[in-house]
Amino acid sequence: MTLKDASAYNIQFVNGKPILIDTLSFALYEEGAPWVAYRQFCQHFLAPLALMSWVDLRLGRLSSLYMDGVPLDLASRLLPFATRLDFGLLTHLHLHAQAQRATASVKEGQSATRPRARMSKLGLIGLMESLESTVRRLQAPIRKSGWVDYYQHTNYTDATFESKKRLVQEAVQRLSPRILWDLGANTGIFSRVAAQANGALVISADFDAEAVEVNYQQAKQEGNPHLLPLVIDLTNPSPAIGWDNAEREAFYQRAPADMVLALALVHHLAIGNNVPLTRLAETFARLGKFLLVEFVPKEDSQVQKLLRSRDDIFPEYHLEGFKAAFAPYFYLEQEMPIEGSARTLILYRNRQT
Repeated sequence: MTLKDASAYNIQFVNGKPILIDTLSFALYEEGAPWVAYRQFCQHFLAPLALMSWVDLRLGRLSSLYMDGVPLDLASRLLPFATRLDFGLLTHLHLHAQAQRATASVKEGQSATRPRARMSKLGLIGLMESLESTVRRLQAPIRKSGWVDYYQHTNYTDATFESKKRLVQEAVQRLSPRILWDLGANTGIFSRVAAQANGALVISADFDAEAVEVNYQQAKQEGNPHLLPLVIDLTNPSPAIGWDNAEREAFYQRAPADMVLALALVHHLAIGNNVPLTRLAETFARLGKFLLVEFVPKEDSQVQKLLRSRDDIFPEYHLEGFKAAFAPYFYLEQEMPIEGSARTLILYRNRQT
């Protein structure tokens, strides 16, 4: 058999593993027939992986702009010259892009009369092996951004960190969520605490592609079936895409989760990105039934770093102002100071549930 479709959208993560879900993509192999999904595979898998490996992990987000895969001519122009010295990338990407341009330049009437290309079974197997070896050589570059090493530069003591872990664990165990979203998860430390506490499916989301890659590689190494790391920028979350903006749901449309974690996140959104506390509360109220949020006050060194390069135009950013902003949307269930710090964990229950 062969696959007649090679769309990345046919891959879903089940128990932490990527699974091909489109059974209608399977077709009986015909002797001499080429692989009809070759172009699609190169655009949906090879091109974005090559760009992420050779240029920047953030280029993976191009896939959300191009539902039919990253155009090969675009990928070819963005990739460095050194990729032409890799036989697989030269053949399947650069020369493939040239062939696409040449085909596009042929007049419509002429292209209709061209005979269908033939490929022997041995040639088809060789094509598959070449693609596989090319993809396997691509490695994710981790350049140690400030976010990957975030926990090495916080003001947490060991006791503070353990106190926060314990409080998160106890809250998750008590509420037993089936689906939990950890927003601003970084490399997933507290996502793992939540997953281990209850065995829930944890969507571990962060805007930093390198932090998410580190998170995913660790989850893969652990064989963790409860963790799904995703690149999500909360100031510009994944939108609904496709025809009529209805083929693929926006990230927030997939809510509500049973529980949402927002740990060491609010100050980045409220002060770093000028999002009013009332708007934060309104958005969080759409995302989950329970919310465990960490409030980091202005005297905290991490907030002071944000305020060094800007005026303090946030007079309502204090614990009481925060609770006042969230009160119309949530019931305050529990307020938990984090040992050894001025930070507070607050457990909220959505008023709409």
